[in-house]
Amino acid sequence: MKFIDEVEVIVRSGAGGNGCVGWRREKYVPRGGPDGGNGGSGGNIVFLADENFNTLMHFRGKKVFEAESGIKGAGSQMDGATGAHLILRVPVGTLVYHRETGDLICDLSEHGQEFIAAEGGRGGMGNAFFQTSTNRAPHYAQKGEPGVELPLRLELKLLADIALIGLPNAGKSTLISTISAARPKIADYPFTTLEPNLGVAEVDEKTIVVADIPGLIEGASEGKGLGIAFLKHIERTSALVHLIDCSMFIEEFEVMEAYTTIREELEKYDTDLLNKKEIICLTKIDAMTEEEIEKFRSFMEQQLDKKVLPISSVSGRNIDLLKRLMLATKEEA
Repeated sequence: MKFIDEVEVIVRSGAGGNGCVGWRREKYVPRGGPDGGNGGSGGNIVFLADENFNTLMHFRGKKVFEAESGIKGAGSQMDGATGAHLILRVPVGTLVYHRETGDLICDLSEHGQEFIAAEGGRGGMGNAFFQTSTNRAPHYAQKGEPGVELPLRLELKLLADIALIGLPNAGKSTLISTISAARPKIADYPFTTLEPNLGVAEVDEKTIVVADIPGLIEGASEGKGLGIAFLKHIERTSALVHLIDCSMFIEEFEVMEAYTTIREELEKYDTDLLNKKEIICLTKIDAMTEEEIEKFRSFMEQQLDKKVLPISSVSGRNIDLLKRLMLATKEEA
């Protein structure tokens, strides 16, 4: 299924049914009086956060979503049926914006959370409702209220505990497939991952939701590569795991350049991203000697004044340690 994280739609709640002008006509009941029933209310437009969805793909193709209108009232004081509500299921993490004003209407961040975006029109009252001691035979009834139409923009920001970031081919997809049941496409060329992938890693009977963010490049915050479309998915995560493929470099400064390239793009997109907790990992160390690994690790730790963890998703080296670090980071956030 193609990953879609932003769509524009129009929603319309149902109109209320008209009230009825009716008269009681029964044998042996003279002057039966008014008995027109009320119209039914129109259906609501309801958004429902559902963890079984992870994309907005099902909104593509159809632009207008409309709830049922209420049924008009009838004689014998029969009220019209209420129009059925239209339930629109969206992934957890969906933001609902008013398309014209740009205002955020709702943030659906929990499974099962509901939000009524547009209430249905109220049904009109029949003439029986208006009967009084001074007005024994009202010849009028109310019309139902019209429904509400809203132009909306739906934007999905994945909810994850940890985001895997790095340059293309840094080993993000291989790592998430190692620590979870996620099975993203893996190949030895850049931009293998064309959409974010979510995986759930288990650590000491606890779970961590991990997002594999497509590879970022220099200029991603300005629309280059794939990064601009997916940088927003990093915003909700508690922490970052920054992966750097050190097997492709010879000089130590090259590793630092790879690290700073990603950090600069995060800063350009949103400076708050730099404040997230970060675990730095040197990847693909199975293709390197111990001397090479130590050279890059010690250089980066000296430059950044923080710990750097060498890992290999192929051999499994330090993977369990990384999972425990991710769990600890999640719980601290």
